Amino acid sequence: MKKVIAILLCMAAIQLFAQNKPYNVVFDLTNSDTEVHARVIRWINLITQANPDAKIEVVFYGESLNMVSREKSSVTEDIQKIIASGKATFKVCEAAMKRQQVSKENLLPGVQTVPDGIYELVKKQAEGYGYIKVSN
Repeated sequence: MKKVIAILLCMAAIQLFAQNKPYNVVFDLTNSDTEVHARVIRWINLITQANPDAKIEVVFYGESLNMVSREKSSVTEDIQKIIASGKATFKVCEAAMKRQQVSKENLLPGVQTVPDGIYELVKKQAEGYGYIKVSN
């Protein structure tokens, strides 16, 4: 009987610990596909509905900059709602911006920049964020 109680207490402690662990995720986006962009928005909304305290960051580099471009984004309204609600942050690699000749003024309001997108991903993982590579 003591073993059963000890096992139940251990299981309860494990559950309690798992529930208190923060839900932090960083999305790695390099894709220009608008269906992929819509998928990222859907995931952000699903995560924040399930766990309103989740911290989410989307890092853009490579060919993904259109998602956060004033003139080319297919998800402008969604991004603006997410930024306004504080559900997620959107960060664009300045090296990719330079390579593609995109200025900060071309980005949607509230979208931030970082010097190096890959370093930003590594930094978030070191801070305990789960890493998700978004692809087709």
